[in-house]
This record gives sequence, structure tokens and C-alpha cells, in this order.
Amino acid sequence: MSGTDDSWYRWEGDDLLLSLRVQPRSGRDAFVAPHGDHYKVRITAPPVEGRANAHLIRFLAREFGVRRSQVQLVTGAGSRCKGVRIQAPRKWPIRIPGREDHS
Repeated sequence: MSGTDDSWYRWEGDDLLLSLRVQPRSGRDAFVAPHGDHYKVRITAPPVEGRANAHLIRFLAREFGVRRSQVQLVTGAGSRCKGVRIQAPRKWPIRIPGREDHS
């Protein structure tokens, strides 16, 4: 990890904790890139009545190969900056240093 800012993720046992900066109402769902101490993610859902949070959880579950119940919004329900826990991810849609089994 030398020379890079990898503070946007950490491990707690088999759980991956991500700090995300979410851009709602995007043209498509996508992982963008590390953005300081967050990883920027674009989603198509609007930030209205929890739709963006629900959409984000579905998107992360699909991309990391887990059930929706394995993705938890830990912080930032009303913010663009969110803390998310993914229990035992099976796929790697973004580069996580130390994980070589990218999908």
C-alpha cells in the first residue's frame, strides 16, 4: 500500500468496510475511482425517500456477489458520504490491494 491512499477501505475479519462518495442521478451505475479517503460511486437512482440508499445496496450486493442482507449501510443515510459493510464479498469489481481475484 505504499505511496497510495487506501483509507477508503478496511477489513474487519471477512467483512469489507468501504467509505463511499455517492453521486446519485447518474447516467449509469458505476465505480469511478478512489477520491481522497472515499471511493466514488455513481448510481442512477435519485436521492429521494431512501431510493438512492436502497439502489446502492442492490448495486453493491450484485457487484460483490453477495445477498442484499450482507450489505449494510453503517453511516451516512442522508449524506453523499457513506460507510458500508459488505459481509464476506465473493467478487471484486474494484481493485482492493491484496486481493488478486478480480472479476
